[in-house]
Amino acid sequence: MKIKPYRDIEARPVEDPAAKGATMRVAIGPDDGAPNFMMRVFTLEPGGHSPRHSHPYEHEVFFHAGGGELFCEGESRAVGPGHVAYVPPGALHQFRNTGPEPLVFVCVIPRPDK
Repeated sequence: MKIKPYRDIEARPVEDPAAKGATMRVAIGPDDGAPNFMMRVFTLEPGGHSPRHSHPYEHEVFFHAGGGELFCEGESRAVGPGHVAYVPPGALHQFRNTGPEPLVFVCVIPRPDK
């Protein structure tokens, strides 16, 4: 079993050059013995964003802190603490921080190496 504060997990910069002010923590993943899913915690600094991208697997997202928007399938919607979102496989999407505080969200995906 693994139980620890997410802030104790190393935050690594999102290396994609199309990202800005974005870090990711792998909260639960292969190193923890998780056979099917990965839980990641992203932080976007004010004005930060993920790259606009798509992939063949879904995202299940819980927004923990801050304010921003999720662009998905040609539409942008406001998100904030307590919101949840589903990004379907193949959907073009992007997360953006539009507020003055860091946008923190949890993203669960199937392990891409499976």
